[in-house]
Amino acid sequence: MDAQKGVFDPLTLPCGVVLKNRIAKSAMSDSLGDGKGHPTQVQIQLYRRWAQGGLAVSIIGEVQGSPNFAEKPGNLVLNKDADLSQFRDLARKGGENSSQIWLQLGHGGALSYAPTSKPKGPSALDLPNLSCAEMPLSEVQDVPAEVARTATLAAEAGFGGVQIHAAHGFLLSQFLSPLFNKRTDDYGGPIENRMRLLIETVVAVRAAMGPSFPIAVKLNSSDQLEGGLVEEDALKVVEALDKTSVDLIDISGGTYFPGAKSASDAAGGGPYFLAFAKRARAKTTVPLMLTGGFKTFAQAHAAVAEGIVDIIGLPRALAIEPSLPDLWQANEALTPVFPRFSEAPEGGITAWYTMRLTEIGSDTVAPDFGDLGDAIRAYDARDKARTDIWLEHFGRPE
Repeated sequence: MDAQKGVFDPLTLPCGVVLKNRIAKSAMSDSLGDGKGHPTQVQIQLYRRWAQGGLAVSIIGEVQGSPNFAEKPGNLVLNKDADLSQFRDLARKGGENSSQIWLQLGHGGALSYAPTSKPKGPSALDLPNLSCAEMPLSEVQDVPAEVARTATLAAEAGFGGVQIHAAHGFLLSQFLSPLFNKRTDDYGGPIENRMRLLIETVVAVRAAMGPSFPIAVKLNSSDQLEGGLVEEDALKVVEALDKTSVDLIDISGGTYFPGAKSASDAAGGGPYFLAFAKRARAKTTVPLMLTGGFKTFAQAHAAVAEGIVDIIGLPRALAIEPSLPDLWQANEALTPVFPRFSEAPEGGITAWYTMRLTEIGSDTVAPDFGDLGDAIRAYDARDKARTDIWLEHFGRPE
């Protein structure tokens, strides 16, 4: 196998859609909506840059079917009240250059943004920095249909696929995790019950979308937190997904549980979840994507060439260099330079990367990495401004 074979080979998904190579822009919390749930021109230009840079698929993070359980006030909200023209512009420009653009369908659950939400999760929690009510059974049972409705609108707006978010501590991830899920009904207890809502959601989306529309799932390998989802249970979820019509399983890890080290803030050298991916590969024939810690071409190439995974998810690397796929194919920028910030506060690195996306989308990228404190202040100020817009537009949830 030559130095580039594998990463730049096309991949045919089970639904028949062909991805032009094996490089994906993983979902990130872009926080680039206008505060009313619609895309901004900065966000549209950002995804256009990524498409022009040569990747196979971009996944837009945390698109909500309802404004009541958003993760941030910069999330997109795609429902019957949305202005589809702005979404169509995003889908069209983010799908240039034979790139796919998909929406990650989310629900904050217990981690919904408190200033705009009344958080609800699988079970009631009253902890420092985390309080939520328990979702009534009727609301739990409504989730698959709501996700399916959002997927239908995504296709109507021109997006090429969807990813169901069951990672990083958001709602479907909460149901999988015994840390969040203390229910005693059919959705709690053993992993077979805790995965029920995820499987029902996949089935509902497939029924709504038909056989040829790509459906992915983002799944934690573990919550990386005592009392949370563990690898053995995550492997059982992989086995269950193998029996569905899902087209791609995106493996990640970590949770935004207060005080926990999130996947995006994890430290370490190479890719974080390769060992789990090897175990998952033995449990399923569904294509696997791996997100977390890929920093060099050599790492990405090895994971694909060795057959561990089929697609490499690059969130941060593509925030550093949006044209990285084309550069790699030209044998350039094989080891991108990443910023190093000492003593970053919790969430600070995420804030920096989020503001970096704003710079790319607005064509204002500085020649250096700038100051972390400035990025955090800008990030917080924007959240505050968009919270006000959100509440004026959507009102406070009852």
